[in-house]
Amino acid sequence: MSLSLIYPDWPAPDTVKAVSTTRQGGFSKPPFESLNLGLHVGDSANKVEKNRNYLIETAQLPAHPRWLNQVHGTTVSTANTWQNGDEADAIISTVANQVCTIMTADCLPILLCNQQGDTVAAIHAGWRSLADGIIEKTLLQFNHAPQEIMVWLGPAIGPTQFEVGTDVYHTFTQHSQQAQQAFVQIDATHYLANIYQLAKQRLNARYIHSIYGGDFCTVTESNQFFSFRRDGITGRMVSMIWIT
Repeated sequence: MSLSLIYPDWPAPDTVKAVSTTRQGGFSKPPFESLNLGLHVGDSANKVEKNRNYLIETAQLPAHPRWLNQVHGTTVSTANTWQNGDEADAIISTVANQVCTIMTADCLPILLCNQQGDTVAAIHAGWRSLADGIIEKTLLQFNHAPQEIMVWLGPAIGPTQFEVGTDVYHTFTQHSQQAQQAFVQIDATHYLANIYQLAKQRLNARYIHSIYGGDFCTVTESNQFFSFRRDGITGRMVSMIWIT
């Protein structure tokens, strides 16, 4: 099976390149079939390295991806000072050929760039980091007006599948009453959460309205995507962005 990649449908400048992987086209065996890019999930390290090298070649990456040790926090790594294994949930670059990379299997990958094409960033937005302000902290490092920034929301758990408890509901609604619009109550203590809508609300609150993507579901689209919520033991996709 050939490598299957998603290229964001957004009006990014020519100097910005971005891509998100699916689970298709790699070498890993079940339950990681087949393009697993995560070394931390129990897959064969040899298979993962083979998948990573195949991705670099097929997606024509200008350099090895800058991998992060994602911890569901709000630390933003800078690609210029990045070191392999940095504990962070976002990475930003203003220099050509630095491939900003985040890994997901239900959490929301967010890619950002400015209209001038000289600043890019990638965010790993699980509900904890989203609630704690990972978007806001990343935007603080953009030295541009909000109307100059555009955003692509990559493959994440969809609004019909993301069941959460009252703790998640209260965390978001205590920050903003508008967040209520992103939840559907299904019983006394559980809700369905729309992580795409929650991210859009945070971006809109910072006057960013050029938002694209957000129409995937990692849980229901099992042929296309890994999903931790669905499978437990599974692989990881990556979303990447860089300046040429």
